[in-house]
Amino acid sequence: MPDGLPVPPGSGWPGDPATPATPVAADAAQVRTLAAEAVQAGRLDELTARQSVCRACPRLVEWREQVAAVKRASSRNQQYWGRPVPGWGDDDARVLIVGLAPAAHGGNRTGRIFTGDRSGDVLFASLYRCGLAALPTSTAAGDGQRLIGARMVAAVRCAPPANKPSVTERDTCAPWLEAEFALVARSARVIVCLGGFAWQAAWPMLRAAGFAVPRPRPKFGHGSEVTLAAPPGLGGQVLLLGCYHPSQQNTFTGRVTPAMLDEVFSRARRAAA
Repeated sequence: MPDGLPVPPGSGWPGDPATPATPVAADAAQVRTLAAEAVQAGRLDELTARQSVCRACPRLVEWREQVAAVKRASSRNQQYWGRPVPGWGDDDARVLIVGLAPAAHGGNRTGRIFTGDRSGDVLFASLYRCGLAALPTSTAAGDGQRLIGARMVAAVRCAPPANKPSVTERDTCAPWLEAEFALVARSARVIVCLGGFAWQAAWPMLRAAGFAVPRPRPKFGHGSEVTLAAPPGLGGQVLLLGCYHPSQQNTFTGRVTPAMLDEVFSRARRAAA
């Protein structure tokens, strides 16, 4: 595989959805256009391919590629993905898991959200215990891990400096999230938001899909639940669940524990069934 920065599309990285012919968004308007085209065509695979090559946010592009070039000591001999991290999992997911953004040395390194970092270690162990993941670990793309009846996405697809995307970056990336939800909304019955950022990002996503968003918006909290009636054509309802983010700080301080994660994901699985 070429040692390029970022990994060239179609060069053999496990799970890379893109090819050299995949169109690249260079600004917010192009994100909206390319996302809408994929939805109109009903192509989730094409949507994730376009997500994975986006270059619409200059600060995020510079940061993710700088991290991929400099690396960290423990990963010095590894090639980094260095591109936006697309959604992955079941195309007909009943549980949608929404995170904040890829970690600089996690998803930005492996090319898969919550893979290869300590947050992912805790998260996937819980998903496995709750029957939503095939393996208790998620170390690298191509490691055999798969989600069971679930799909995982990030509100922002590139690793941000200090894990803090700007409002503009969040809004520029939002059409990718909205388009992905539009393509799985018929099957999705539960949305688990990992952290307050994901909780806030979910409301415009739901509104774009035709859901009536309550006013004022319900507050985020661990275990928060909101049930929303689906718009005509989708049927049923969607349960929105809040969950503290399994960040290293949260898990080390005990703000979120494995038992707390298990409670949320067990609830999600029961509601989705």
